[in-house]
Amino acid sequence: MKRFYKAAATGEREGGWQVLLDGRAVKTVGGRAQIVPTRELAEALAAEWAAQGEEIDPAGFVLRDMADYALDVVGPDPDQAIRELVPYAETDTLCYRADEGDSLRREQDLVWEPLLAAAEARLGVRFERIGGIMHRPQPAETLARIEALLRGQDGFALAALRTLAGLAASLTLGLAALEADAAADELWAAANLEEDWQAERWGRDAEAEQRRALRREAFLAAARFAALARG
Repeated sequence: MKRFYKAAATGEREGGWQVLLDGRAVKTVGGRAQIVPTRELAEALAAEWAAQGEEIDPAGFVLRDMADYALDVVGPDPDQAIRELVPYAETDTLCYRADEGDSLRREQDLVWEPLLAAAEARLGVRFERIGGIMHRPQPAETLARIEALLRGQDGFALAALRTLAGLAASLTLGLAALEADAAADELWAAANLEEDWQAERWGRDAEAEQRRALRREAFLAAARFAALARG
């Protein structure tokens, strides 16, 4: 599609902010008014439009896609979004470790245990640590608490969590990335600990490294989206 506008700006509207293309308000893919909660997020969305060349590249709208998901999908049915997120706590990567004595287990305990313990303290829950790959259920009260905490998040945070938890295979890392002082790059490194551990021992594959880089970019973008929406 050819670029059909000259300037991208922002404007305040009842309930938040909107992107304006040549003065006309942008809508979501679903046809809703794309009203976001903060000026910072609206300006970032406008910057995506401003960065387009003569031909519009859909891949350049990472933040817009998350905003549209928040408004078109999460907003009308937040319960469904929450139901899709809770299982990431049930099978959280940080809970599944290698067997005792394994060199990978030592690395997991060193990196993951402080993060999981911090999540338990911050969220007021207890997680089971599992050695090996056999599934073991998490405490019912932990999952109930997680669900209640998710119900306290707005649609924009839930939209970010969909990407964060999905890429990290960990709801605890996703929730940590929502914190105001989050070090998103460190959280991403923790999520990829096993993959990096294997690569250091058996060598790195160029295609795998490219995929990892793309996933990292998406994770960092989701963390930035959440921060912008929070203001």
